[in-house]
Amino acid sequence: MSCCLAEFCRVQELKTVHEFLFHNKKTTPPEENSKNQTGEDDMTWDNSDWGTWENPETNENGPPVEDGNAQPIGIPWLQDCVLSLSPCSDLLVVARETKAVFLSARWRTDEGGREEMNLAVSWSGTLSTEEGECISSVICIPLASQKRSSTGRPDWTCIVIGFTSGYVRFYTETGVLLLAQLLHEDPVLRLKCRTYEIPRHPGVTDQHEELSILYPAALVTIDGFSLFQSLRACRNQVARAAAAGSDVVQPPPLAYKKWGLQDMDTIVDHSSVGIMTLNVFDQMKNASILGGFHASVKGSPPAMSQYITVGGGPYTAFYYAIEGSSQPLLSHVALAVASKLTSALFNAASGWLGWKNKNEEEPPQKQKPKVEAATPLAVRFGLPDSRRHGESICLSPCNTLAGVTDDFGRVTLLDVTRGIAIRMWKGYRDAQLGWVQVSEARGERELSSPSLPRRHAQFLVIYAPRRGILEVWGTQHGPRVGAFNVGKHCRLLYGGYRLMGVNSVTSQGWQLHTQQVCLLDPTTGVLRTVTIPFHLALSDKKSERAKDMHLLKRLGSLLKSKDVDPDLLESETQSMILDIKHPAIKKQALESLLANKNAPVSCLTNVIRSLLDSLKGLDPEAVDESLLQLCSSQLKLLDLYTHIQLLHTQPNDEECQTSPGIEEDLTRVGPILQRYGELTSRPSVSFAQEFATLPVRDFLSQLECDGDTLKIVQGPQSDNSPLGSFLLWGCVTGQSPIQKVCDTLQESNISPQNLLTLLLSVWLSREKEVLKQPDAVKNLHTLLTRLSAMKGAVDESWDGQCVCPWWQQVRAVCVQSESSGAALLAALVAHRAAKSSITSLAESKFQSDWEAVSLELEQWVVCVRQLEDALALQTLLSLPSPQGSPGGATLRCSVKTLLESGRGGVADNVAKVLFRQALAPDALRELLQRRGETHNPQPQQPTQLTQDSPANRNQHRIEELLLCVCQRFPDSLSPDLLFAHCCWEYMVQWNKDPEVGKNLEWSWKHLRMISSPHIQLGIALMMWSTFIVKRFSAAAFLMEKVGKAPKDRLCRRDVGMGDSAMTSFLGSCVQLLQILMESDAGVEEESAPLLCVEEVWGCAEGPVSLAELALEQRGAHYPLVQHQCLLASLLHAAMTFGLKVKPLSLFDSKGKNAFFRDLTSIQLMPSGDMDPSLVALRQEFLLRVLTGWVKALGEAQGSGGGVEGGSVCEDVWPEVCLELATLLQVNPDILRRHLVCELYNQGLDLRAEELMMEVEDKEVLGSQLLVLAGQRLCFSLLHNTTQTRPAMELLARLPPTLCTWLKAMDPSELRCPLMPLSQSSRLVNRVIETLPENHAQYSLALHLLETVEVLGDDD
Repeated sequence: MSCCLAEFCRVQELKTVHEFLFHNKKTTPPEENSKNQTGEDDMTWDNSDWGTWENPETNENGPPVEDGNAQPIGIPWLQDCVLSLSPCSDLLVVARETKAVFLSARWRTDEGGREEMNLAVSWSGTLSTEEGECISSVICIPLASQKRSSTGRPDWTCIVIGFTSGYVRFYTETGVLLLAQLLHEDPVLRLKCRTYEIPRHPGVTDQHEELSILYPAALVTIDGFSLFQSLRACRNQVARAAAAGSDVVQPPPLAYKKWGLQDMDTIVDHSSVGIMTLNVFDQMKNASILGGFHASVKGSPPAMSQYITVGGGPYTAFYYAIEGSSQPLLSHVALAVASKLTSALFNAASGWLGWKNKNEEEPPQKQKPKVEAATPLAVRFGLPDSRRHGESICLSPCNTLAGVTDDFGRVTLLDVTRGIAIRMWKGYRDAQLGWVQVSEARGERELSSPSLPRRHAQFLVIYAPRRGILEVWGTQHGPRVGAFNVGKHCRLLYGGYRLMGVNSVTSQGWQLHTQQVCLLDPTTGVLRTVTIPFHLALSDKKSERAKDMHLLKRLGSLLKSKDVDPDLLESETQSMILDIKHPAIKKQALESLLANKNAPVSCLTNVIRSLLDSLKGLDPEAVDESLLQLCSSQLKLLDLYTHIQLLHTQPNDEECQTSPGIEEDLTRVGPILQRYGELTSRPSVSFAQEFATLPVRDFLSQLECDGDTLKIVQGPQSDNSPLGSFLLWGCVTGQSPIQKVCDTLQESNISPQNLLTLLLSVWLSREKEVLKQPDAVKNLHTLLTRLSAMKGAVDESWDGQCVCPWWQQVRAVCVQSESSGAALLAALVAHRAAKSSITSLAESKFQSDWEAVSLELEQWVVCVRQLEDALALQTLLSLPSPQGSPGGATLRCSVKTLLESGRGGVADNVAKVLFRQALAPDALRELLQRRGETHNPQPQQPTQLTQDSPANRNQHRIEELLLCVCQRFPDSLSPDLLFAHCCWEYMVQWNKDPEVGKNLEWSWKHLRMISSPHIQLGIALMMWSTFIVKRFSAAAFLMEKVGKAPKDRLCRRDVGMGDSAMTSFLGSCVQLLQILMESDAGVEEESAPLLCVEEVWGCAEGPVSLAELALEQRGAHYPLVQHQCLLASLLHAAMTFGLKVKPLSLFDSKGKNAFFRDLTSIQLMPSGDMDPSLVALRQEFLLRVLTGWVKALGEAQGSGGGVEGGSVCEDVWPEVCLELATLLQVNPDILRRHLVCELYNQGLDLRAEELMMEVEDKEVLGSQLLVLAGQRLCFSLLHNTTQTRPAMELLARLPPTLCTWLKAMDPSELRCPLMPLSQSSRLVNRVIETLPENHAQYSLALHLLETVEVLGDDD
């Protein structure tokens, strides 16, 4: 493998970027100018300087305007711009003079469906603020995220821009100015950054992060940690100010070091090597040279920061600044508040500091900041060359080497540590440099010597624009390992740094991928990166391994190419594989060829034969044994593949005969198989696969050679059905000669057990096709017989009285398969074949008149019966869900899953089907009552219902299949068990979606149908504790908190359902608790039922069944259940009629403590007389319930039908209130009287008259009804708008007492005041009947009756 230049990104809109940077408009609107000036402080998109991108040469007011500064796009314009690419390759900055364009990463999907990254314009504008200043240097620094979930990954990118005015400004990706500082009054020449790198071994010193800024005679360094914190604080402050709409507070200045570089005429570039410590020898040498013979040497060598500059006089200079010799500098603003800032700045605080009074006025003129003086730094030594002038320097990633370019067209390699030039290249004028560091892969070296550190190689990348070539050289004295012809106008982008803000802690497990060197081609906008393998640093151009790797790469490219001529592919592949020398690489090449999907069989065979012949011609000791074995085994597999393909093209002349017993078995299971086939052959989405043409690649990957035998490659997720279809499907369908195929497979030394596995896998995986093939069963019988006759299939010592491993393998596969129809057919065929084998064995050993009795046959009888039962159940499970019902994937079952699901597995599966079919509880009960009427367990053909509706046909089909399954599982699907599982299934589904109250309602209806009180009680207790009590308590506490029926939002928040669903839920809670009380009362009368299971399913093992769990439950505490039911009834009534009540406040402390407890525990219950105040509250609530019911009843009659929520108008509410009154110690007669009055008030006189007979205190009722009658008469005489003259005359003739009494009535309290006089007369008669003659209001009632009768006569 050689180095390569790969495209990884593409820059869009380069033409637009060029037009923006090089075209100056003649006239610019004032608004756009002002927007440009303030654009750097604005977080919005600034498009004032973009102009008309689509056609920049056109002018709206006239012909095109000539621009003297404009350049054609063909000229190498990119060389005149300042560029910087983020190490993460997600941001590119292109700047020229005063303008800059930011391009950010965008991901899109190409035509092939692959995602690729593009760089598109995200911001542009003018960045200069000082008059006459231009952009001179740019650098993009990604800042690490501080979040725990993304530690060590980039958070955002800061763009640092240096100007000719000396200013250094920091921007966000959107062009927002974060920080600006004048560090020196000369132009900024170069910005460079150094970030944290993980030390390769313990001897390497940790380098601090740093931003270095080069001026013509000074060097400014800013500590990376303090810069990182300051930039984060600035960005947060700008974001807060933008969100609040306030002004941005000026940030604090940066702490920096400033060195005045001396003893050098001109400086154009620099590199900050970092902190270094001399060894003892170099320390003594330097001390002797500088101080002479009597120089003193310190005990420990000082730490120094090393800087290298290039330019002229000398050509290269080395500076060393001893740590601590210069303190960080602050501007004059910071000195004024030094007491506040000293500790904060040196600790790199990220928050803002208050040093400016809000009321302080701004100075009238903008003063230029004071510039601090630089600390002089003398050159230690250099490389003097008076005629040579350096142009750029590029430091290697390991900080030991540096590449320098000069005006003579040379590239010099420096040893940074020793300060000498060690290599020079010539002929590279205007060269651009970069470095690539490659780490050694984890391979054989680490396995042999794990203690050795991983090796790293440095490669120098040189781009020569004059020649348009990109070269890669190995250092220090390595050869050229790569060369690429590229354009002459490209730019080589090399940063030499990565993320800022990463330290030794956050870098643990850091695997951020950053591009080291990128080449930008301005003609196409393509960004390419150089990939170099590590082994190129270890070998020269004539290395055999490098040549082999190159051939391997060529082979990979050839195999990936499409539409290659087969002959050319064979010849090229054979040539390359034979040319490879190393056996390991040759084996890798052969494996690549075998794994290729386009290589034909003839090509593979010929190439392997040639390779095998070449290996045999070598010295046996020099031949790699594994390669030789690979060639032999693959050649054997290819011969088998070719032979099988040839056999599939031959006609089948053999006749298949079956055992006579198979026809009887097929007749017996025919109806259920037919119905199963109809249900499983419904149209469905599937992917077309032609198994007969299995690719040779897949064939070779699924078989392996172990000596002389062939084995199937078994994996955790391996599927053998494609291989089985290729080998045996033609025999199953009768298209291939069975005997020849079996002989061929036997000769290839594939074990009969593997062939049996393949046969069963293809038979079970292609069930739909098997059921449609009329002769498939005969062919399967023939195949099984031939395979059983192979050597090694059935053990010769088998005597028939023990289990045969061969037939046990068939049974094991059948009971595990979910293809119930195909599994049953395979079991029937295998049963008959095993019976024939046992019979022939018995005839050879015993007399022929004896019938063979074998343990093997008993196993088959049980297996066949289990598979028949599983097929009937699977047919029921395959029923499609009706439209509108909850669907889901079709349930699948096998004998093994049914055995492992325990004794309740069958009932659980049937319950799931009934839920999907939405079979009502009443319909299920009627169906189970008819289960004993039929004696035929097989489904009948529905010929009499062909003209019925689809719903009727579907209902009949459900009943038919369910009866068939119930006949096969009489014990597992007894009515009580089926009702119990249906009840539990509906409860589980309701718990998933509590808004569907129908599921909860049908759950308790199924529960009520269970005849055994023991099972019914246990199921009810488990339902209450598992699903109900938590939501029930939440509803009670919510209503207690709000003091009324809560709104929909509160119900959803606290209870998890809407208000209407919660009303239905509370009603179901009442029903569940009532069932629980009834079953608890019936437990003592009956004994616990015995749970049985069918004989063939008696070996089922698994979780405890639902019925067994129910019988294990302890008995309930009846008073506690009644107490919960009382609360549930109150909550249900409050929600139904929307009443204000605090339900828990209706009980004393004992009653409150007893709520929501385990129903089987003994709790301290309320006893004795209740507090009268509580009784009064209870009475008031029950009276309001009755009032609400009467109102709902009147509204229902007024609307001419029912209203939403039929439970509101049910006649059970009066009975419920009277029962609650008895439990709550409220006088029920008060409720009856109130109900009679409310009914009369609503105008429901007939209902009121029926209820009057139950009232005990008739005298009080009469007084209450007399007021109602007076209110009705008052409305008729005084408030009716259609008063008649006789009514007015009658009013005048009334006795004064009656008249005064009527006027005191308030008819507005009546909800139905306008009633017929006949009903009012009946009401007064009822009052007279109930009042005794000595009652004080009896005479008033007589006058009232007389008035009503007179008024009626007048009408």
